[in-house]
Amino acid sequence: MIRLTKVELRRLIARRLTVIGLAGLFLITLLLLVATWFDARPLSEVEQRRAQEQFERAHQEWAERGDEIRAQCEADWKAQPDPKPSVEEMCTYPEPRLEEFGKPQAVFTQIAPELLHATTYFLAFAAFLIGASFLAAEFSSGAIGNWLTFEPRRLRVYGSKLLAAALGFVPVAAIALAIVLFGTYLIIDRLGDTTSATGKVWGDLLALAGRAALTTAAAAVLGSVTGLLLRHTAAAIGVVMGYVVLIEGVFGSFLEKAQPWLVRLNVDAFVLHGTQYNVTECRTESDGTICDFVQKSLSFEHGAWYLAALFVVLVLLGGAVFHRRDVN
Repeated sequence: MIRLTKVELRRLIARRLTVIGLAGLFLITLLLLVATWFDARPLSEVEQRRAQEQFERAHQEWAERGDEIRAQCEADWKAQPDPKPSVEEMCTYPEPRLEEFGKPQAVFTQIAPELLHATTYFLAFAAFLIGASFLAAEFSSGAIGNWLTFEPRRLRVYGSKLLAAALGFVPVAAIALAIVLFGTYLIIDRLGDTTSATGKVWGDLLALAGRAALTTAAAAVLGSVTGLLLRHTAAAIGVVMGYVVLIEGVFGSFLEKAQPWLVRLNVDAFVLHGTQYNVTECRTESDGTICDFVQKSLSFEHGAWYLAALFVVLVLLGGAVFHRRDVN
């Protein structure tokens, strides 16, 4: 098994699509850092003066008309029919602060998790695409039949290919995530605020990166299984895009309560160690139907078990098909 896996790893690395895909992936990684640099840059002197002028005008209006505006708001609040928000919620008019005008300072602990999360999806897509091509190309070219003449034990061949796909992307994900994480730190350390990056924060970020790398390896395996089942890279990509558009997009938007059973939200729950989503809850009262957006949570455990079950089912399905189906 080890010998077979080494052979499959060499074949995976030698493929042209693998080289092109990895080059594109690292280019996107660098573009993320470039975008982070531009977003983190402080305002120019001209922009700072403009923000100062806007603050002074807003503060002057607050000082001169604040009481009048609050009084008018409270009068409007009293005239509104029930149900209505509290007067504090509706008529709060706080004193303007300078930091509210212009561009807020970039904070490492806010930006880094978002960039690692975004990088996870780039990595997973690249891993799925390359994994699907890795097996689909062997079926479309007939090379898998020749390979089985040298190693007829199909399940060993199947396992070695999936293991090679997973192992091949672990270092890729680790390098890409390390570039994003430490590159972001260097950028924010120069242009923003990194004082809140404590040891616990670094531990959480490294754990997030570890889960992102595991997700990437799983995507490579599932891409390989999909390529085996469909025998064509374009078909595998079409299935994924169809799922994203029809199920995640259309179905998920109409049936909000089904969101915990969609892949994307469970990936978020696993990678981010828990996530939130919104549902619309309506109630009927004497004056009509009232709908509110309610925020709900999806736990890390739910995401982990969901993805593990999906992974096992698809791998077993691929193994059963490969064991029984004609490869010609």
